[in-house]
Amino acid sequence: MATTTTHAPGTFCWPELSTTDQAGAKKFYSALFGWEMNDSPMGEGEFYTMIGLGGRGVGALYTMRKEEKSSGAPPHWNSYVAVESADAAAARAKQLGATILADAFDVMDVGRMAIIQDPTGAVFCVWEAKKHTGAGVLGEPGSLCWTELMTRDTAKAGAFYTALFGWKTDVMTMGPMSYTVFKRDDTGAGGMMAISPDMGQVPPNWMPYFAVTDTDAIVAKANQVGGRVIAPAQDVPNVGRFAVLQDPQSAVFAVLTPPRA
Repeated sequence: MATTTTHAPGTFCWPELSTTDQAGAKKFYSALFGWEMNDSPMGEGEFYTMIGLGGRGVGALYTMRKEEKSSGAPPHWNSYVAVESADAAAARAKQLGATILADAFDVMDVGRMAIIQDPTGAVFCVWEAKKHTGAGVLGEPGSLCWTELMTRDTAKAGAFYTALFGWKTDVMTMGPMSYTVFKRDDTGAGGMMAISPDMGQVPPNWMPYFAVTDTDAIVAKANQVGGRVIAPAQDVPNVGRFAVLQDPQSAVFAVLTPPRA
């Protein structure tokens, strides 16, 4: 099993769960993915839980902060993009019409980050690595394999992210809808799709996909351990079989089984 030690700028490098029940989330995801949980103190009575898989970092989770709750945000996954400079990325994002929710700040000696809301309303983070580069594994079962933007204005979002990260776009027609693949050079960096009317009042968001060996088995397991199915398991030609799930605290994520070679 390979360990990832660096992430090229423009790569989604760290998924982080903000939850209202840290103990419950740890129990759910440990049962679902076999993740290892390691708590680190981060203040009086607070802990930051590092998630591991075979000793390699997968992501993290923490109890939702007061400012997040007061903003009306539900439990959610934060998506971090690797950058050379968090300050420069935040400044550029602001020039491009984003709202800076948190200016660049140091996270002890492990990195520097900023929290940004794109012009269409989706929130993401940028990460300038120091001692902590991000996930130690990507694309293997139980780890992050894709990150997808859902927005009500794909044209505006596409223009923003290509200008901010230097991504290019590849728009594909998939039946009645279009799907945009953001590319870093020739490598897929993430995806984008429009929020359709039948989705209701879903806010613009970036959603993580975790690789699994059997999507149907994970869906069944999620139901057993208190999760909810948002979109049932289904096949996408040349992409794989995926499902969208919701954890017991209501954070949404997806799982994907790549096509067999």
